Amino acid sequence: MKTAIILFNLGGPDRLEAVKPFLFNLFNDKAIIGAPNPIRWLLAKYISAKRAPVARKIYQHLGGKSPLLEQTREQAAALQQVLGNDFKVLIAMRYWHPFADQALQEAKTWGAERAILLPLYPQFSTTTTGSSLKQWHQLAAGCFGETRTVCCYPVEPGLVRAMAGRIRIEWDKAVGQGGRPRLLFSAHGLPQSIIDKGDPYQRQVEQTAAAVVAELNIADLDWAICYQSRVGPAKWIGPSTEDELHRAATDKVAVVVAPVAFVSEHSETLVELDIEYRHLAEKLGIPAYFRAGAVSSHPDFIKGLADLVGDPGATRGRACGDQCLCKGEK
Repeated sequence: MKTAIILFNLGGPDRLEAVKPFLFNLFNDKAIIGAPNPIRWLLAKYISAKRAPVARKIYQHLGGKSPLLEQTREQAAALQQVLGNDFKVLIAMRYWHPFADQALQEAKTWGAERAILLPLYPQFSTTTTGSSLKQWHQLAAGCFGETRTVCCYPVEPGLVRAMAGRIRIEWDKAVGQGGRPRLLFSAHGLPQSIIDKGDPYQRQVEQTAAAVVAELNIADLDWAICYQSRVGPAKWIGPSTEDELHRAATDKVAVVVAPVAFVSEHSETLVELDIEYRHLAEKLGIPAYFRAGAVSSHPDFIKGLADLVGDPGATRGRACGDQCLCKGEK
């Protein structure tokens, strides 16, 4: 059976001129700003115009564009190689090209008989996977004989091994410089109000971190979870990555920072973690700052994705111990 694998990801501007429309698409999503139209549209226009100059400076550090599409293409190619010719791996970005409608058209042109929806978000959130799935179902209703969804995989063994491997490299460097560091798992934050409505993201981030700690098997490991990228005045889940860096400075301990919810390198890792937080760590006098790489196309991660695709039971949160709250997704 010819099977289209739809890889969902956020997307990112492919040039500086695309920053503002990318931000507009982001903030015009009802999953991000729940206000009804035309209020949401007006808010999206205002926020995107206000944030665009700052965002452009961020992407200037990255050569004038987001590297996310290139990395996602590499992941898609690696997964395609593992799966073989009965599968076609296609990319569906949520807020910038290539959009889901392009992936749908490519799948239909290829003659796909079924689709498997595979988010590149290990932890489910209504603001990420939920938004992409909702859009896909609206676009693709009735297009395939069968559609399956791998909604989340926070403790998938390949993901966990890949994260642990990336962390171990930086951990050994830190130990080699003297002293045992603190491991900080940094994830993109969410407003507390979204979690209070039942979003499982924070709980699944905790599951991932605990699984990676178990895989590392380092005696008396000092570790914590923190959240980055807060915007706006609303209360967000915490502690923040900034707060954890201040605590490390007080304790005079080096840190190894590891992205726990990002599987690709992009502005939140390459700028926020590598530049902004590193600068803060130096300013605070933290003895040393190390940052573990995202899993990207690590063979264990790609094999894990292939295992999820090939397992007909790996849906609706099976990989997180049947505790997923992805209600209404099929």
